Amino acid sequence: MPHADSSLVPAEITTKAQFWAHIYSQLGLLLEGQKNWVTNLANASSLIYNALLAFPSHFGSGEKAVNWCGFYLDSKLFPRSSDQNSGDDRLLLGPFCGKPACQLINVTPGKSRGVCADGFLQKKTVLVPDVDSYPGHIACDGETKSEIVCPLFVGSKVIGILDLDCLALGGFDQDDQEGLEKIAALVVSSCEWQA
Repeated sequence: MPHADSSLVPAEITTKAQFWAHIYSQLGLLLEGQKNWVTNLANASSLIYNALLAFPSHFGSGEKAVNWCGFYLDSKLFPRSSDQNSGDDRLLLGPFCGKPACQLINVTPGKSRGVCADGFLQKKTVLVPDVDSYPGHIACDGETKSEIVCPLFVGSKVIGILDLDCLALGGFDQDDQEGLEKIAALVVSSCEWQA
């Protein structure tokens, strides 16, 4: 497990609401002037992941750690590939921090499964306190116990998912959902998207 960089989260930040407001402001500065979605999603996943490791009162690097943070995106955003000829709608793995992950997620209605597919198709945040009890959960990392996914909206269209996994049961709550939904909107608005 990586070491936490305590400079990412000032000591006076003690609540999750304060934490997410701080990350939002830091991310806004980091993304300023850059419109490339690959670059911005890479920096967003790194900042979120490393800041969570540096926030021991709620996450940190032990048994409460977030062990994965990243993005899955509509395959139409990527250069043409043989994957796009499958006839299925898919999310492809985008920038992330953590262990290697599933490369693609089928989001074709009737063929999809998993938390990311559900968030994408339902166009809403999905907060899962116990992934082992979630129907159709896709286990990329068997150590993950809880998960949250937030859709990325361009207008009313969902183009992808921001996905976080945690080693603890019930690792995420309403404060995390509210903070991540604002961050997802910030990331999307900071990028130029072409589909």
